[in-house]
Amino acid sequence: MSVTITSLQNRRIKRIVKLRNRRHRDDEQVTIVEGVREIRQALLHNRIPLEAYVCREIAEADAETAELLSQLDALASIKPVQMYEVTPELFAKIAYRGESGGLLFIFSYWHVALNELPLKINPFILVVENAEKPGNLGAILRTADACGIDALIVCHSPNASGTDVFNPNVIRASLGAVFSVTIIIEKTNHVIDWLHKRNICILAATPDGDVPYTSTDMLQSIAIVTGSEALGLSSSWLTHADYRIVIPMQGVVDSLNLSVSTALLLYETVRQRGSLKHSVLSDQPPPKILEQG
Repeated sequence: MSVTITSLQNRRIKRIVKLRNRRHRDDEQVTIVEGVREIRQALLHNRIPLEAYVCREIAEADAETAELLSQLDALASIKPVQMYEVTPELFAKIAYRGESGGLLFIFSYWHVALNELPLKINPFILVVENAEKPGNLGAILRTADACGIDALIVCHSPNASGTDVFNPNVIRASLGAVFSVTIIIEKTNHVIDWLHKRNICILAATPDGDVPYTSTDMLQSIAIVTGSEALGLSSSWLTHADYRIVIPMQGVVDSLNLSVSTALLLYETVRQRGSLKHSVLSDQPPPKILEQG
């Protein structure tokens, strides 16, 4: 059963506006998802919203959005989804972005615990440390989905605040790939220990690397590690890397955009592996999704 909200002073409206700020999202362990494509991907990957805010005047004006709204109505009849109906004026107030289609969902944070990640034969893992820009991380997620990686590990060094994985701009830039890619959030030192214990080769990408990325064996079990554009990888990764790989640069600049360089490395792995298929080991269960809230 839905609840109708008509006042801009409603506490739920004010709360959603506050969720634009990371501190409020982290305090509640929830994030905002808007847009037909992103919401569809969330539902396809069995993410159940805690709350759904709907402006039917907007949503029902578009056939694609209206179809998704019907799915939501069916879902709310069997799952504990709190539905709220809002006016166009209220929706304009709470919408994080334009062209949201009249739908805004609140989801609990989700991720997979590092030790719960099932390993395939010759796993293909991407590690991104201290990514600063939501647009970069969203673009990386799109590429990660396209390349079929086994997991994206988002990590941070001891003195960093950590990447805002659940920033609505990350979700938007990923076009919903944030829901299809297995994501782990962990501290850098824990990730290094985990990789070493499982004999996964660490390929640290750095402008000071000594092995061209196209000369690197990517058929083995690998973790490709990329870092912030401003600071690069922390010394921990550079010290513990099995290989420091480099993308050759012929011009005057010394680095590429993080999402571009990551895409080159991932697609080189795809090129080397070709049509090889890697199946999950039979004794490994599927990853357990951790949801807060």
